[in-house]
Amino acid sequence: MSIITKFQSWSQQLTPFFIYLLLTATLGPLLFGYHLAELNAPQDVITCVRKSLDTTDSPTTSSSLPQCIPMNATQLGLVSSIFTLGGLVGALASGSLSARYGRLLVMRYNTAFLMLGPVAEALSPNILVLSLGRFVSGLGAGTAVVVVPIYISEIAPPREKGFFGAFTQIMTNIGILITQVLGYFLSRGSLWRIILAVAGLIGLLQAVGLAAAVDSPKWNAENGHTSKAKSDLRKIRGAQASIEEEIAGWEAEDHDEEQQTLLSSPDNSPSAQPSSVGIIGVLRSPDHNRAILAVVVVMIAQQLCGINSIVMYGVSLLADLLKSNSALLNILVSLLNIIATTGFAPLADTLGRKPVLLTSIAGMSISSVLLAIGIRAALPLLSAIAVLLFVASFAFALGPIPFILASELVGPEAVGATQSWALAANWIATFIVAQFFPLVNQKLGKGTVYFVFAAIAAVSFVFVGWYVPETKGKKNVDEVWDIILDESKYNVEASYDYS
Repeated sequence: MSIITKFQSWSQQLTPFFIYLLLTATLGPLLFGYHLAELNAPQDVITCVRKSLDTTDSPTTSSSLPQCIPMNATQLGLVSSIFTLGGLVGALASGSLSARYGRLLVMRYNTAFLMLGPVAEALSPNILVLSLGRFVSGLGAGTAVVVVPIYISEIAPPREKGFFGAFTQIMTNIGILITQVLGYFLSRGSLWRIILAVAGLIGLLQAVGLAAAVDSPKWNAENGHTSKAKSDLRKIRGAQASIEEEIAGWEAEDHDEEQQTLLSSPDNSPSAQPSSVGIIGVLRSPDHNRAILAVVVVMIAQQLCGINSIVMYGVSLLADLLKSNSALLNILVSLLNIIATTGFAPLADTLGRKPVLLTSIAGMSISSVLLAIGIRAALPLLSAIAVLLFVASFAFALGPIPFILASELVGPEAVGATQSWALAANWIATFIVAQFFPLVNQKLGKGTVYFVFAAIAAVSFVFVGWYVPETKGKKNVDEVWDIILDESKYNVEASYDYS
């Protein structure tokens, strides 16, 4: 089913208020992508290298601020990667906070980080302040990419969670595109400070937008605010929509959680109540171990397959090969990422999460090999084609699917904590790529590192095929994992054939 057909079939469900919530919430992931790529194009100007950049008639933003900040490769790596450390802290803290206080409240407070970080970056006189600003921006971005996918999953029409879950990645890609376009025009003189300041305006826009938003009806229902949950769901779905089935689904999940709590409590006391699971508790729970491993490994694979080597270092990586066209190629790559992610999004709901994820990883492995060959053999056309295939393969599934897996592999009581661990792993993997890609690429010889990315993708393909269950069409978490357990039981019994 095409994306146009999808939208036509949803015309009765997609209220203006739902679209408003979707776009406002995903400004957080947009800023994640923005900060991820904001140093890519203006890198040489910021660090006073100004390699092949026109700095004529370039005004300074303030007489008290330096036009550039001298940095060597190690210092640049630190400034780039400290954003991911902030993201790691935000990711670990935000899941449990959103489970306890609600998705909306956490998103509202998080806008403070999304506004203050860019201000420090734009006004930074030295490496220390620039790094501090990047760290604070990372706190906001890390929180956003944990809480927003959960929020979207809980406000989206139940049968279309896969498509709307992809909006996290779509908005991330839009953020990358915005900063690449701004970087193309503003990478001269001290105008790079405007690139960093724009992020603060987007954070302010989200803060204003969230003032009129409502919290997740599902979270309200799970926390005893049933009347509020029903009224907010009616507001999201529209006055004419049928919401009884969705409400019945909440009640069924609550009943299942109560039964599970009674069975697991020492005295089977009826007074025992299901509660949210913290980031430590979820690791200790045998019921969630399989899901955590699946989500964490897929999140690590998303980064260690090498996508951010293009997002963060694409201009400098391809500068010698493509000369002045490297910045334009990065804009094209960002645009392709948006189009491909949007166009492929319905496939997760029609074909299933697992088939599209496997296809995506296989495509990244093959295109990584082609890119390695293209760079090492100095073949500009092959390199450009390989980069486009690499990004399109990522957008096909490995970009959006990992963000929705946590909400489909664990129950609502553990989704926040599981998402925190998953995004923490993702941020660590992002840090590894951000910090060490320039060094490894230099030590191994330009392009050789993509053979490493190809090997990681191959291993990830095997893991997903063997371990990660399909979630499409499953009513709840028990149904997802019961199928896996039934298959394992069948395989064990088949091995004991005494005939």
